Amino acid sequence: MGKLVIHEEKVNKEVIDELVNICPFGAMTEKDGKLEISAACKMCRLCVKKGPKGVVEFIEENKKEIDKSKWSGIAVYVDHVEGEIHPVTFELIGKAKELAEKTNQPVYCLFAGHNIKDKAEQILHYGVDKVFVYDYQELTDFRIEPYTAVFEDFINKFKPSSILVGATTVGRSLAPRVAARFKTGLTADCTILDMKENTDLVQIRPAFGGNIMAQIVTPNNRPQFATVRYKVFSAPERTEKAFGKIEQCVMEKDKLKSNIEVIEVTRKEKEISISEADVIVAVGRGIKAEKDMEMVRELADILNAQIGVTRPLIEAGWADAKQQIGLSGRTVKPKLIIALGISGAVQFTAGMNNSDCIVAINSDEKASIFDVAHYGIVGDLYEIVPKLIENLKSGKSIGEVAATI
Repeated sequence: MGKLVIHEEKVNKEVIDELVNICPFGAMTEKDGKLEISAACKMCRLCVKKGPKGVVEFIEENKKEIDKSKWSGIAVYVDHVEGEIHPVTFELIGKAKELAEKTNQPVYCLFAGHNIKDKAEQILHYGVDKVFVYDYQELTDFRIEPYTAVFEDFINKFKPSSILVGATTVGRSLAPRVAARFKTGLTADCTILDMKENTDLVQIRPAFGGNIMAQIVTPNNRPQFATVRYKVFSAPERTEKAFGKIEQCVMEKDKLKSNIEVIEVTRKEKEISISEADVIVAVGRGIKAEKDMEMVRELADILNAQIGVTRPLIEAGWADAKQQIGLSGRTVKPKLIIALGISGAVQFTAGMNNSDCIVAINSDEKASIFDVAHYGIVGDLYEIVPKLIENLKSGKSIGEVAATI
């Protein structure tokens, strides 16, 4: 990290005006004839590179280097409800194993709860080296204080170099709290993870509204934290034989106290999530009116598919927010997704580009959706979709239908 220093002796009105105009984030302001930098500063350093020479200087702050040899292993937090493990955990185990091969590190799992030994044994069938189990009655229901205490105890004792957490409701609550406790970095909603030979975790995620892909590395912080959405990575195959071992962990029970008392648990009605769909018909700005969604529903019904949408359709009130695909919606990984009238902005594609087969229909042959699509049809969806429906009703396959369009 570093900071920007303003050399006041070189500041005058002309200099202030120039720097205020240069800053793309409006972080440079004038106050009582002086130049000030607000919290809006993103450290882009344009004021240093393009501003009047010597007025603004970037000074790197010296920080004591961490001994990376004391930190080893890639840990995955086991996200569960009453021992029922969320599938994102297995996806993260698959990615952890892939990263660990590059640096010859072990793969750990942290499993906290009550009466979870049988569930912990299931994890050994996915190729982890150790499952660290904290089994206490106080951990029956998720409460942030005791679960944070468990996480802290695990990190202090076993010192994993990197920790992967699912971006679920629990994960998004727990990971930032633990990261803050260790004064370390946390990169949320990563879409790509890689690892350098020195065990630095390369975390890549969309930034600035999805307009760029930011590569984030925290070389002088351990542990390294990243959260990842469900359906971003692939889970490994379950093996018949169990590998690795389970280690029962002990900690002071006083640390498991909470100011929250769970009086009653009301189960939420189970609903079919778009993230679980095998086939999706996704629609974007190309749909001109709400009544035209009936055509999309008909296509979806024929394919036994769920309907996904882009953000503008949510804002227009034409679909439920749970149907949104993308950075501010759900991440999906279906066997087939048909994108109708979707331009292909990063905000959308980041949530579906790992799909097995992507078919795009768009009237603009230069639309960026075609960069990620496996098959593309250039044309008016109002002409193509009715033909699709007609041919599918006659019993033709999608491949046969596409060949006739």
